[in-house]
This record gives sequence, C-alpha cells and structure tokens, in this order.
Amino acid sequence: QVQLVESGGGLVQPGGSLRLSCVASGSIFRINAMGWYRQAPGKQRELVAVIISSGSTNYADSVKGRFAISLDGAVNTASLQMNSLKPEDTAVYYCSANAKVSAVTSPNNYWGQGTQVTVSS
Repeated sequence: QVQLVESGGGLVQPGGSLRLSCVASGSIFRINAMGWYRQAPGKQRELVAVIISSGSTNYADSVKGRFAISLDGAVNTASLQMNSLKPEDTAVYYCSANAKVSAVTSPNNYWGQGTQVTVSS
C-alpha cells in the first residue's frame, strides 16, 4: 500500500503564497505520476496540476502562470507552489499518486486526506 500525507495548507490573504507538500510512503516500487486536485464546497473535485516521472507537467487553465508543481523522486515528494492566490482558489487540496507496489502489479491511484487552503482578507 501507498500512503500520502499532505502539509502546508492554511489561511492566506489574496495575492499571497503557499507551498503544499505531499510525501508518499509505503511499499512503493515506482511512482509514475503525482498530482494535486482540489474541491471547493458544492463543487466537484478538479485537477489542479500533475507531474509525471519524466518531469512533464500539466495545469488547469485557472492556475497557469501562478502555480508550479515539482517532484523529488529521491524522497517521493511532490510540491505545489501557489502564488498570487485568489479567493476562488479556496478549497481542500488533495494529493494523488499513480504508483506501482511491485514490478508485476498494475499501477493504482492513491489519495491523501486533503489539506485546507483558504484565501481571504
């Protein structure tokens, strides 16, 4: 099994910055990709950013140019640097990983518990 633990959420004023981190642990053979999703009250969970093991990234249009995702494969940690935050970025942010636990098993998707990000003055 793979466990994901997020950290770094909190309350920030509009225009401010936060950095989220997600550490993957457990029986990890290989991480194929890690990503961040968010869910605001009354809305569906949406993709924020994803990074695959090669380093290729993809972002939601709403965060392009403001957010940056990175992956440190040596310590199985994904980070999300969030700048120029807006009230509409307020949501619970979830870390996700697509990982294999052995060479012969298929990859699965794993989720963290989520961390609250609130952007408000």
